[in-house]
Amino acid sequence: MPRGWTRHALNNGTIFGATYRGVGALPPLVSHAIGRAGTWLAWRLMRETRAAIADNLRALFPDEPQAMLERRARRTLGAYACDVIDFIRALQDRDDDVHRLFDYVPADAELFFNELAKGKGIILVSGHYGNWEAGGIFLRRVMKLPVAVVALPEPDPAVDRVRREIRERIGADTIQVGQSLDTALQIRRRLAANSIVAFLMDRHVGRDRVEVQFLGRRAYFQRTPALMGFLTGAPLVPSFMERVGRSRFIVRAGVPICVERDRPRDEAIQAAVQNFADQLGARVRAHPEFWYHFYRYWDAQKSGE
Repeated sequence: MPRGWTRHALNNGTIFGATYRGVGALPPLVSHAIGRAGTWLAWRLMRETRAAIADNLRALFPDEPQAMLERRARRTLGAYACDVIDFIRALQDRDDDVHRLFDYVPADAELFFNELAKGKGIILVSGHYGNWEAGGIFLRRVMKLPVAVVALPEPDPAVDRVRREIRERIGADTIQVGQSLDTALQIRRRLAANSIVAFLMDRHVGRDRVEVQFLGRRAYFQRTPALMGFLTGAPLVPSFMERVGRSRFIVRAGVPICVERDRPRDEAIQAAVQNFADQLGARVRAHPEFWYHFYRYWDAQKSGE
């Protein structure tokens, strides 16, 4: 059965493919105008999605009325549309131009080189927050660093095909979960080669999960990144990409997380995952409009879906 977070209407081949082709062919002003119109239509017509986003945001704004939360949902949809448009357009930019998309504190950029200098690779961890896909462009085309993305296959083959094409254009490898029995070995090989392996950690997959407190509620995050950190000694480096204007993003590196190997394994993994949940939660509290879950996130935590 497809999981709840893959079934929403924004994740089908027709919409995703049309957006990918259309944005690549249209001038930026036209793309953003269509994006604004599409946001309004989605907010008006996709009632369940609108209500789901509002329900997710209630963890942050428990005293707000439903109407206000649904207005916040419109801002979330608008931010997501802008992020998608700018990401797709960035795929076409020359290397000299793509630098202009990103602002960053030099120390945050240097952090990646400093961690790689230790020779154990980096497990880059993020969540469905901000323009995480533009982070791949930053690492590959600005920083010139090797990246492999760990990803589940999309239930819609058209969406899966486009996402693979996008990663190939960026120059990022894909480690596809469930396609072979050696996923963990592939991850370990990349880390042994001192590469970056990237995970979105805030959605668990079946039994691959660790219970955490997130935004004051119980949630389950993915276990594998912290397990790989325990087994290899590679640090988990939280990273977030936040919009600061049209076609402008700021790169925010979090505090590296070392999974303590001198503690019992499960205890060390839980502590590391909770650390990441705390760092992600701080970013979500600062910019809730960038938190992109278009299904009832908290219900999925209760059901284990």
